[in-house]
Amino acid sequence: MRVRDLMTRDVVTVSPDTAARDAAALLATKGFTTLPVVDRAGTLVGVVTETDALRDRLPVDPRSLVHGQPSRARAIARRTVADVMSEPVVATTPGTDVAELARSMVRHGARSACVVDGKQLVGIVTRRDMLRAISRDDRSLAAEVRRRLGLYADPHRWSVSVVDGRVAIVDALDDERDRHVAAVLAGAVAGVVDVRFPETRHAVDHG
Repeated sequence: MRVRDLMTRDVVTVSPDTAARDAAALLATKGFTTLPVVDRAGTLVGVVTETDALRDRLPVDPRSLVHGQPSRARAIARRTVADVMSEPVVATTPGTDVAELARSMVRHGARSACVVDGKQLVGIVTRRDMLRAISRDDRSLAAEVRRRLGLYADPHRWSVSVVDGRVAIVDALDDERDRHVAAVLAGAVAGVVDVRFPETRHAVDHG
């Protein structure tokens, strides 16, 4: 499964000139954890995370200040996204294997990853996208695998069963070259963890 199979293409973005307060409002109201920052050409130039939006923005309650430290009561004025944005913790490409991206996100503690083609932002992938993929039920996975195989060849040719995300395919024509294509098509379905071709020509259809 590749990043292109999971990523959200219609990405909400902000520009460096966007008001920092407006970016914070988007994060709060939309439930986003990260907003990609792009210039007028659509080039990814940074991100605004929840941490970025909060940093130095909340003043200390004067009642909690120690005498002689009044300056701490004021938050630093940061007016635009350019003032608060940071480098993306993790960036990826549409062709990256999702398993590789997941390992990178876990390693860096990232909750989302910007997807770029060269320097152009083309999508975003979040942990929620990955969780949604791995939690798809077997019936839905089997239906999607059948649909993709049916676009390639006679849909009645294939027998498909799925158990715990593991796909078993029986090809009535038993063609080795077509099995390779079928494996690629089935493996690209979000939520599929394994594809195999049993020796027997009979398979139980759980769909």
